[in-house]
Amino acid sequence: MIESVRREFPILSETVRGKPFVFLDSAASAQKPECVLQAIAQSVHHCYANIHRGLYAMSEKATEAYEDVRHKIARFINAYDAREVIYTSNSTAAFNLLAYTFGSRVKPGQKIMISELEHHANLVPWLMLRDRCGVELEVAPIDEHGDIDLEAYEALLARGDIALVAVTHMSNVLGTVTPAKELARLAHQYGARLLLDASQSIVHYPVDVQELDIDYMAFTGHKLYGPTGIGVLWGRYDYLNELPPFMGGGDMIKSVSFTGASYADVPHRFEAGTPPILEVIGLGAAIDFVERIGRDVILKHEQHLVDVASRSLSEVKGLRILGNPRERGGVFSFVMEGAHPHDLAVLLDQQGIAVRAGQHCAEPLMDRLGVKATARASFAVYTTEEEIGALIKGLETARALLA
Repeated sequence: MIESVRREFPILSETVRGKPFVFLDSAASAQKPECVLQAIAQSVHHCYANIHRGLYAMSEKATEAYEDVRHKIARFINAYDAREVIYTSNSTAAFNLLAYTFGSRVKPGQKIMISELEHHANLVPWLMLRDRCGVELEVAPIDEHGDIDLEAYEALLARGDIALVAVTHMSNVLGTVTPAKELARLAHQYGARLLLDASQSIVHYPVDVQELDIDYMAFTGHKLYGPTGIGVLWGRYDYLNELPPFMGGGDMIKSVSFTGASYADVPHRFEAGTPPILEVIGLGAAIDFVERIGRDVILKHEQHLVDVASRSLSEVKGLRILGNPRERGGVFSFVMEGAHPHDLAVLLDQQGIAVRAGQHCAEPLMDRLGVKATARASFAVYTTEEEIGALIKGLETARALLA
């Protein structure tokens, strides 16, 4: 299966510095299968027009294709209603949208809670809300393994002043898969709503918003084998419908004059201006690709890779894997004695192996772990055991050079 999947990704046949391209940075952005590239190209060549506004055939066809993807996404995440799917430019835009709109409705004395695992995208917008409106921020701690400390999490909620919990479903640093359903249950028990960052998890795991019983969720297309420039904010319809607009402009109004405006219903209230039409079409093709392979098949393959990588990396002399969570997705951050992560990444690149190095947009988590930076290898459906073997060999070579 894996070889046939890999043949669908043209870039994987490339070479780097004369060596086979080993791409282990899918947590940053996944590669794109041919079906996604073709879907975008076909739309450009044969069916491109602005949507919602035109009364001519091409515009109507493009509008239908664009809105069909909204329904496809709704089925993919098991939304209650397709109108709950809001197109954004990425997860970061989704968090900023919610921080601005939901944040404007937070009552005096209420707080927002995040966790120590969060990406800057799910931290900075809440800090900006704090600075703008005085809304306080609480941080749920993690334990020594990299899991959210549920006892401490519940204790913070039990104070009764948390309006919203905004938490990752899978850490982009430690690979920690958080118990989203339990986090939501506890949040609701104490009167809070829960926003789930599914940017990392949705490509590896089925994310069913009804089964998890969450209130809002965000993910980005480019990590889901789709194009950049497209993301999704999902929320329960009634919760979204009570929020004010985020940006003003075309297509988000019912009526406007020089003295005032009335606004469109959800989702269009939050989709001002010409939307990312081609990117939406590409995301739809990416979802088709994932569903054609089967999310159960993808999960089984990637869990096998996690097991292989856990054993192999633990045998590399001088290397330390960060975190040991109860459940880990296909992300490993590590440090090597005597080697800066940036040096490791450069030496691996010379062997055709692409890994990430740095703080991974999670500086507070780096501080919590007591490191300045890490190297990170992350997997996808196209990752093979042989590529993990190449990583191990590359690390051994780098260690020998830096010793």
